[in-house]
Amino acid sequence: MTKPPLTLYLAAPRGFCAGVDRAIKIVEMALQKWGAPVYVRHEIVHNKFVVDDLRAKGAVFVEELDDCPDDRPVIFSAHGVPKAVPAEAARRKMIYVDATCPLVSKVHIEAARHHDNGLQMVMIGHEGHPETVGTMGQLPPGEVLLVETADDVAQITPRDPAKLAFITQTTLSVDDTAEIVSALQARFPAIVGPHKEDICYATTNRQEAVKAMAPKADAMLVVGAPNSSNSRRLVEVGSRAGCRYSQLVQRATDIDWRALEGIASIGITAGASAPEVLIDEVIDAFRARYDVNIEMVETAVENVEFKVPRVLREPA
Repeated sequence: MTKPPLTLYLAAPRGFCAGVDRAIKIVEMALQKWGAPVYVRHEIVHNKFVVDDLRAKGAVFVEELDDCPDDRPVIFSAHGVPKAVPAEAARRKMIYVDATCPLVSKVHIEAARHHDNGLQMVMIGHEGHPETVGTMGQLPPGEVLLVETADDVAQITPRDPAKLAFITQTTLSVDDTAEIVSALQARFPAIVGPHKEDICYATTNRQEAVKAMAPKADAMLVVGAPNSSNSRRLVEVGSRAGCRYSQLVQRATDIDWRALEGIASIGITAGASAPEVLIDEVIDAFRARYDVNIEMVETAVENVEFKVPRVLREPA
């Protein structure tokens, strides 16, 4: 039986970013150095496939430091943790390794610097997301005001409107964040912005690739986890960029084939915590049903690499 033709647009960049790659490497190197079990506070990155793979190798994932024994190493996830967490690990004399993405750490340092200069912080982020919790936890309670939307800007009551700075979660929609920043600057003209934009290069690059790809495609799939902020933003960006059907799938088994009936083209991308093996799995599922012609939509080339902490490079 002849397969129908399908143009498959493949976004580049897509999938793993340098921070995710480093975080996974940290867990693997910790297991090699200290043996199993190694504890990880929160999912190291938001991807079930990655977490399950590391769990099979001996990583134990917990939500709080209280769930970890004193005598085994613990790793803090790529999203970052409140200042109180490493302080408590040090008090308990635990071996701990911080896998916080360096670009998230940059935001932490920025928040601390503004605080030292007497400024109250406004954070643009998603309430309850581990990165937001970790960043707000760098400063004392009340020193960071959270806004999620432009409408929230009218609701906050800063201590001194003339002494404010803003920071953002690194995985937000670039366009949504620009709208919120405009609202902040309109209400608080003296507000201080980041020295360099907080939304990370990988988030920005993946969104730009989707904007270029979405108008060409009848439908678009984002490979990623439901709790992955950057993956969910890619779905939203695809819809806004003109793709009538933009959906998140964790694996090829999640594809709704009935919704894709009659399409002649599909766009495929992946969030920053989705491994290439899952993208290949989705492409193979389309090849099984269609005569696929792949066209790359490349908008940037990434060559960023972050070093792992020195403690993992030293002999045990």
